[in-house]
Amino acid sequence: MKTLHWAAVYNVIWGTLVILFPNQFFDLFGMERPNYPEIWQCVGMIVGVYGVGYWLAAQDPIKHYPIVLVGFLGKVFGPIGFIGALVTERFPLSFGINILFNDLIWWIPFFQILKEKYKLDKTFWS
Repeated sequence: MKTLHWAAVYNVIWGTLVILFPNQFFDLFGMERPNYPEIWQCVGMIVGVYGVGYWLAAQDPIKHYPIVLVGFLGKVFGPIGFIGALVTERFPLSFGINILFNDLIWWIPFFQILKEKYKLDKTFWS
């Protein structure tokens, strides 16, 4: 199975769990449940939809590099937002386990796909 297939499966599972059990992550980390769990469920929906995109892109990651690029950007900006939440003490450090598995472990494989695309075609942004 290709890296993007693994990312797809992970995202669909994680997204589905968040949609079906929106309070579980907050309970697990001893956080106050959100007033509007639907917002968190929306995050789960977005993550799950990314999973569908990753699965489709896995057939030819170089051709479908825009999907990989958008996913990579999300995986960079997610940890930045998490650091902001740590600094303002909105999230506990333990919540970072989500960042590790949702974002950080995918940085290298996603970056490698984008690097390969750039090496093959210098018109990366067009």
